[in-house]
Amino acid sequence: METLTSLLGAINGVVWGPVMLILLLGVGIYLQLGLKLMPIRKLGMGFKLMWAGREAKPGVGKAAVAKEGDEGEISPFDALMTALSATIGTGNIAGVATAIALGGPGAVFWMWITALVGMATKFAEAVLAVRYRETDSTGFHVGGPMFYIKNGLGKKWLWLGGVFAFFGAVAAFGIGNTVQSNSVADAMDATFGIPTWLSGVVIMVLAGAVILGGIKRIAKVAGKLVPVMGIAYVVAGLLVLIINAGQIGEAFGLIFYYAFNPMAAAGGFAGAAVMAAIRFGVARGIFSNEAGLGSAPIAHAAAKTKNPVRQGLIAMLGTFIDTIIVCTITALVILTSTVWIDGEAGASLTALSFDAALPGFGNQIVAVALAIFAFTTILGWSFYGEKCCQFLFGTRSIMIYRVLFVLAIPLGAIAQLGFIWLMADTFNAMMAIPNLIALALLSPVVFKLTKDYFDGKDVLPGEELEHDQ
Repeated sequence: METLTSLLGAINGVVWGPVMLILLLGVGIYLQLGLKLMPIRKLGMGFKLMWAGREAKPGVGKAAVAKEGDEGEISPFDALMTALSATIGTGNIAGVATAIALGGPGAVFWMWITALVGMATKFAEAVLAVRYRETDSTGFHVGGPMFYIKNGLGKKWLWLGGVFAFFGAVAAFGIGNTVQSNSVADAMDATFGIPTWLSGVVIMVLAGAVILGGIKRIAKVAGKLVPVMGIAYVVAGLLVLIINAGQIGEAFGLIFYYAFNPMAAAGGFAGAAVMAAIRFGVARGIFSNEAGLGSAPIAHAAAKTKNPVRQGLIAMLGTFIDTIIVCTITALVILTSTVWIDGEAGASLTALSFDAALPGFGNQIVAVALAIFAFTTILGWSFYGEKCCQFLFGTRSIMIYRVLFVLAIPLGAIAQLGFIWLMADTFNAMMAIPNLIALALLSPVVFKLTKDYFDGKDVLPGEELEHDQ
């Protein structure tokens, strides 16, 4: 185990080195500028489309699906909720805390920057996913980086799609499975004294009941659970910030100052250089919102929509909601307390910070939120992983993958946390590389589709008013 950890650590240092940070931010900035900051300017339009996309449009039945050949399986809203179910997870609670513990308060600023450029990345991913999706042998729509590489870049790039699918299928067991069950089991043991193995078994049974039902059941559960859990967590965080209102200004000051200045050691905090703030801010930001990983477009490819740009406008909200809203709430709760200076890290730091303002039940709020966040993340990533597996081995492999994915949940719950996080972090980067290459090469397609949409050249009946906004 020590040898494997050392090897993974060496690989992690390379894949999350300066080149990866430049690639992630560089592609995001390039897309944001190429789109003329449209994802930021049209944020309000995205929320309107999301609300309007809660249900599939009436009058589109099986006959229309067969005729048009471009309908999906789930509503645009549920596609976003499925994507959010996978992104709002331990990264929003443990990931933010880890970023602050290792990179200092300045890491939060770089998480924000990652999110702002990541909105363009997520928009482009969803546009390409819908544009180049296929229908599999069972009649379901499938898409994502492996398909927009295959259908957008051509057969000579097929190997790159295979590389993404391999890392995606494997990474799902890390970021979307064992990391989640491990964090929940640890939190439940520390807060309620529940044995880690028992938490693992319970999560396995509950998740298995949903996962084995496929994307429609996952989307149905995510569409109900994600909004409720997200709003409840934000409300709890705002309550803490009202109590700590006097420290909010200072917290923002710490974030902006230490984004560009090294922080000396203080108390149990070991100190952090500016490069550490950038590295952990970007890495944990990507871990949380997944912009650039290529995971979310796999869910958006199943949306019932005829226009890639419409789904892209909805998809980019995932990054905004995840990082600008939920992660910021967590960060401010941590920084308005003094616990983060004591050397704590991970979910326990967030729990202690909530408990400092809400003694007696603050840590319980975090434990329950973490459990629900992690549960829905497991659901979303099971779908991502199975689609990657399907791309490599065909439709028959789906049920085998689902069963193996479910069985891995309790194993993650009792595994060593440090190794699990390291593995997830490493495979995240390995997924991102082929996806970012594809996004850069296919960016002209994204720019043209977007321009045509907002110029009114690609408008569907009833959409005219949206272009006047």
